[in-house]
Amino acid sequence: MYFAALLARTEDGWQASDTELDDVESLTDLIDLARSASVDDDTVLALIEQEDAWFGVVRLDGEDDPRIYVSDAAAAARSSYGAMLTDELLGQDGNQGDDLDALDLDGTEEGEPDPADDDEEPSGDRRARQGPLGDLALLADLGVDEKELLSLDGDALSAIADTLGCTDVLEAVR
Repeated sequence: MYFAALLARTEDGWQASDTELDDVESLTDLIDLARSASVDDDTVLALIEQEDAWFGVVRLDGEDDPRIYVSDAAAAARSSYGAMLTDELLGQDGNQGDDLDALDLDGTEEGEPDPADDDEEPSGDRRARQGPLGDLALLADLGVDEKELLSLDGDALSAIADTLGCTDVLEAVR
């Protein structure tokens, strides 16, 4: 099960909106959705979490390229929305490696994994990348430095919102 929200910075603080991922089929779709929530081209954070398994942050500042962070690349790559983020960070085509059509939107795979796959470690395979991936400094200017970002687990999105001073705003859309 996923939770996703957009946090848009405004002159009056942060505004949150619940984000339905049903129409998001690519990272471009997610970025377009986040840009539409932007107020005066200010910062927007797209936050995605899958049941404490992993979380991701996509940061947009005006027309700048998005900055992305994923807490656990291996776990994220096994889910459709996480794979969007890890593919971008690893420079992979979404059709390369795992067959994403075999992934359910809840992040579980259909059928049993092939035990032979566990013995192999192809260099371009998303499963070979363990741990955090992406821009560790994407929230540093907002109060979440690299060390804190790396230490987040469990309800990481609430911890980020707490540091940003918008816990109530995020919880209102949860």
